[in-house]
Amino acid sequence: MRSRRLTAGACAVGLGAIMLVGVAGMAAAEEQYGDGEVDVNVQIADISEPGVLAMTVASTSTTLTENGSTEVERQFTGQLPTVTITDTRSAAEIPAGAGWYVLGTASDFTGDAGQPAIGAGHLGWAPNLIDGGEAGLVSEGDVVDTVMDAEDPDAQLPFGLVDQELLAMAHGSAEILPEGQWTANAALFLRTPATVAAGGYTATLTLSLFE
Repeated sequence: MRSRRLTAGACAVGLGAIMLVGVAGMAAAEEQYGDGEVDVNVQIADISEPGVLAMTVASTSTTLTENGSTEVERQFTGQLPTVTITDTRSAAEIPAGAGWYVLGTASDFTGDAGQPAIGAGHLGWAPNLIDGGEAGLVSEGDVVDTVMDAEDPDAQLPFGLVDQELLAMAHGSAEILPEGQWTANAALFLRTPATVAAGGYTATLTLSLFE
């Protein structure tokens, strides 16, 4: 019996010691012995290398969802990720009379389960200039209708993004140089017959910047 009481007493002491260490640690954490500040400096040098005219796209993919379908035609809509054009060149680096432009071309839509492809002529867009600068020398391209709109008297050739179609263009690179950056996107729409095979499809829309 004596040995059991000694064992119980030892456990009680040990547990008390753990609790005391915890309290002491908390007290120490609340004490502050001084303040310190660090200045962060950076020297940004002028760009000595030649400037560049470049294009970036906000995302590498987008998804179309069904919207506005009828009994004879199915329509799927979405949005082209934002396209940004940046020009860091000096006026001396820009050829006289130069202007830049962005073109888009789509491939056919390939089915993920062997269903027949949907031709690129079924994909159209409506370009939208998000920020064209203040000079008014950047403009968006025209709406490109689809082959499903061929009977519409208001539709215009070409039908679909089967060739290089204009997203946006600058009419004078040197004149808008101080602005430095411009953005555009486009509403995308895929129009197919109502009999189109069900399933997943993928196409590639290639954007190219030229000057």
